[in-house]
Amino acid sequence: MHSVPVWLYFVGFLLVLGPLVFVHEYGHYIVGRWCGVKADTFSIGFGRKILGWTDKRGTEWKIGWLPLGGYVQFAGDRDAVSQPDANWQALPAEERSHTFPAQAVWKRALIVAAGPVTNFLFAVLILAGFAAFVGTATTPAVVGAVQAGSAAEIAGLRPGDRILSIDGRQTDVFMDIPMTIAHRPGEEVSVRIRRGGAERVVQVTPRLVKDKDQFGKEYERAILGVAPGKVVFERVSLTQAPFVAVKQTGQIIRQTGEVLGQLLSGNRSVKDLSGPLKIAQVSGEAASVGPEALIFLAAMISINLGFINLLPLPMLDGGHLLFYAYEAIRRRPAPLQAQEWAFRFGFAAVVTLMLVVTFNDLGSFGLWDRIARLIG
Repeated sequence: MHSVPVWLYFVGFLLVLGPLVFVHEYGHYIVGRWCGVKADTFSIGFGRKILGWTDKRGTEWKIGWLPLGGYVQFAGDRDAVSQPDANWQALPAEERSHTFPAQAVWKRALIVAAGPVTNFLFAVLILAGFAAFVGTATTPAVVGAVQAGSAAEIAGLRPGDRILSIDGRQTDVFMDIPMTIAHRPGEEVSVRIRRGGAERVVQVTPRLVKDKDQFGKEYERAILGVAPGKVVFERVSLTQAPFVAVKQTGQIIRQTGEVLGQLLSGNRSVKDLSGPLKIAQVSGEAASVGPEALIFLAAMISINLGFINLLPLPMLDGGHLLFYAYEAIRRRPAPLQAQEWAFRFGFAAVVTLMLVVTFNDLGSFGLWDRIARLIG
């Protein structure tokens, strides 16, 4: 069982989140530059500046003391979330032409979307590198063994069955099976198999199991109860690696979307949400294993960061894109009062979410149990 020094949690957190925030914000920044928009500030972290400089274009690059995000503030922005400055229209024509609010709606949408898209591309680059230089699991989706008493045995699956798809999702390699099943305990799924040259569909209800990782932490996942035969792990060609990486990224995005749907429908508890403290814990553990584990974790978090930022909350990139869609359809911006109230709601939602995930993180560390024991 691995033991992780406390300092490594902090270092791992910075090594993962810092580059991902930079990548996200640089996506906004570089597309903004291509569109002719001046950036006033590029910040990694929030709060008081601990390091900074101003480049020849007049952009202030700085690092804030609170490493929980970042922002690019373009000319004409009132604040870090790109609400327009009330005085931007009073600027001289030449200066006004380089402000963010003065751009066509498609340019503003492109600049905003560039952050999450860059996170996805960054993850694809990492995963493609792993596939080409480290290797990827290519074990066929063939049942090698069936666990006694498992959901698979009850459904009649047998060794030698080739699992073709699960709920219509193609399973090319064995790893596609747990990727599709892990977050669906108790939910009946249709499994299409090939047995003896004939295809059939069986209904399987994955079971929830508890397990421990190498750090002694308990976690839950749903399983069918099937194991592969001979495990195959191999490198793919440089030309094939991007396609493998795009598929893996798509699977993770889809899985994240399904988990979000479960949360909204009440089929999953908000206690499953994690925040910065949990990211710091997982980052420290990955760093203790080695650089490969830390880089792979960065790819996973980059995908989730891109996905979360596309949610239609006014404080997030997805919220801005929603307003730009309204503007493109109605040929005029949404009323300022509506935008103000939406941003207030978005701010309240984000703050509430941060409080919930922080509460969950502290609970996962056993803080609330200790307090209860002290009070008791």
